[in-house]
Amino acid sequence: MRTLQSARQGVAQGRAKSVVVFVHGYGADGADLLGLADPLAPHLPDTAFYAPDAPEPCSGNPFGRQWFSIPWLDGSSEADSRAGLLRAAEDLNGYLDAIMADEGVGPEALALVGFSQGAMMSLHIAPRRTRPVAGVVAISGRLLVPDLLGSEAVVKPPVLLIHGDEDPVVPFADMSLAGNALIGAGFEVFGHVMQGTGHGIAPDGLGVALQFLRERLPT
Repeated sequence: MRTLQSARQGVAQGRAKSVVVFVHGYGADGADLLGLADPLAPHLPDTAFYAPDAPEPCSGNPFGRQWFSIPWLDGSSEADSRAGLLRAAEDLNGYLDAIMADEGVGPEALALVGFSQGAMMSLHIAPRRTRPVAGVVAISGRLLVPDLLGSEAVVKPPVLLIHGDEDPVVPFADMSLAGNALIGAGFEVFGHVMQGTGHGIAPDGLGVALQFLRERLPT
């Protein structure tokens, strides 16, 4: 298992009642999302915010990181991509366990906020952990291997799906595909469409994410 590098913001170490982990997209890094802590922290004053860097240099962007390769972008094979996903899932799970231990909180006080490939990672690992996290916010992502969800899901944390209806990178239709699969597997699912938004996070989407987090994280 690889150790993930990360940065932290929010309440002082040892005083957190909850933890939010931002999981970045393909070709970015943790710093790309950690700035979201600035507008969220005043409304979640007892929360520690973390943003790990993915474990691998990005094949399609030498200045960024990736959780796993994407064949149609970087020419990798489907087998390599799948192996990368499974290895990164182990890395991210170990990272989550470590920061919960450092902060002295349990999974019921942990939420994942993933964007793009980070949303894919969050939706993949959360159902397969031994204990449910407080919630998953998946923005502009998709549910990987949906046909395996029913048989592999161990826990079913609440999920908020957010997507721009003009996303040119991850098709807007993937939001419905993910939602239908999750609901079919027995998950509690919420959705928000960012009207006129491409592959990004609009203010209304962030606001809905904040409300979801406030309702599920301990205060």
